[in-house]
Amino acid sequence: MLVDPATPARPASLWEPGAGGSGAPGTAGRTATLLLVATTVATGLLAGFFYSYACSVMPGLARADDRTLVDGMQQINEAILNPIFFLTFMGAPALNLATWLVLRRARGRDVRDDEVVRWILIGLGLSLLGFVVTMALNVPLNDDLAAAGEPGKIADIAAVRDDFLGPWVVWNIVRALAITGSFVALVWSLVLRGARNRA
Repeated sequence: MLVDPATPARPASLWEPGAGGSGAPGTAGRTATLLLVATTVATGLLAGFFYSYACSVMPGLARADDRTLVDGMQQINEAILNPIFFLTFMGAPALNLATWLVLRRARGRDVRDDEVVRWILIGLGLSLLGFVVTMALNVPLNDDLAAAGEPGKIADIAAVRDDFLGPWVVWNIVRALAITGSFVALVWSLVLRGARNRA
């Protein structure tokens, strides 16, 4: 195939054998693959976490009395502040960003490289949306619930429940949809990458 000498060629794809500069052949490609897989797994864990709240935890607590719901959510919000959750919650978007940067820099001449990078970027955007919703909307509601104090000492616990439950459930569904969409985009990018490798 003839190439127009006036048209600059992009660097070889990271997924092409031996691409990625110095080092053993295929090392850069394997690194890119590991990044993408790790991103997809972390995002999938988050999607499942928010999904479980939407379809089981919150519907179950909504059936309980006011004191049980407030106390239960206060305890959950304290328990979730642990290194494992933070590693997943912060790691998913961070890995997504790193994956996008690596593959964007190393994409090759094949238009399928661009398509993979595009889907990773979509996943990143949705992941960041879920992160922003959590930090800007769900977390403040959690803080307000904690500030209400011990359930047994709250004067109007029904009002505390009403102020918390409806908005929190709505925003949890929004972030669950965003993170699930991110997971789907990343899975599709893995499919495209596999097709690219087999070509």
